[in-house]
Order: sequence, then structure tokens, then C-alpha cells
Amino acid sequence: MTFTLKTTLAAAMLSAAALTACGHAMADGHGKAEMAAEAPAGETIVTIAAGNEDLSTLVAAVTAADLVDTLNSDGPFTVFAPPNSAFDKLPEGTVETLVQPENKETLTGILTYHVVAGEVMAADLVAAIQGEEDGTFEITTVNGAILTASIVDGAPILTDAAGNTSNIIATDVDASNGVVHLIDTVVMPG
Repeated sequence: MTFTLKTTLAAAMLSAAALTACGHAMADGHGKAEMAAEAPAGETIVTIAAGNEDLSTLVAAVTAADLVDTLNSDGPFTVFAPPNSAFDKLPEGTVETLVQPENKETLTGILTYHVVAGEVMAADLVAAIQGEEDGTFEITTVNGAILTASIVDGAPILTDAAGNTSNIIATDVDASNGVVHLIDTVVMPG
């Protein structure tokens, strides 16, 4: 089954610090960190991210890819947002190379791989995973490529096109134009 969510990449700019500032962490009893928050009225995914230092790499990438206006639109969007610590896991020089104008198309492809159409709360994603016979749920991203969601050791994870995994470490950060879930690794479309 394929799951399509309409989101923008600006939400990916939310970091653990931004999430902490917006809400509070909760444990669901299975070791999965959860965060619930609501943005002040009118705060979009982009404006929330831009106000947080821990999302500065994401904000710089979204700006370089000319996605700010898109991510400020009405939505709703669901964004799997990597904070600076996730970008730090990439090989040295990767981010610096990707934000160069000649690499805009590649950068846009990576960023839109973190965005899906629609607003999907964590409980809905978990229910979709559990509703599949094989315990995996395919998510079609705005990029057009597939992310596979599953539950490992009681916690939700995403598997990218190359087979790399990212833990969903915070969930349900609410903005005026969607919802953000924080992930610990940048996912790649292929």
C-alpha cells in the first residue's frame, strides 16, 4: 500500500531544540520519543524552523533550493525533518557541495524526499504500519520516490531507497500548515 502525504520541506527545518521549545517530550512506553506541540497562530513550518539554530542547516538548504515559498504555502504538509546533527552524519563537504547553485536540482530532490502530501499524525502512521501484513508501509514523497516506514524494537523508523534507516525521534509538532516529525538521519532518494 502506498501512502501519500502533501507536505513541504520547510518543516524539515524543525530541530530537537525547536521541538523542545514548542512542546514537551513523552515516552510511549516502547522507548519511542514523542513530542506534541502547537505553533502559535500563523506560524508555518518555515517560520518555526527559521527561528531555531538547530535547524540552521536545513534552513540554509531549503533557501538554496528555493523552497521557502513552497513550504510557506497553505498545505497541509507532513515533514520528516532532520536537525543539524542529522546533516553532520553526512560525509564531510556534502552539505557545502549541495547548496552550490549548480547542485540545486539534486538538493531539491533530497529535500522533497523528506516531504509528503497531507497531515499525518504519528498515531496514523503507526496504525498504517500495523495495518500492513508485512509490517511495512510505503510512503510516496513529494519527490516521487518511496520511503518505507516500519516499527523496530517498538519504535518507528524510515528506510530510504538505498536501504539506510532513520529513527523517528520526535513527533506531532503542529504548525499552521502541517505537522513535523523529527528524524535522526538525512534520508536519500537513491
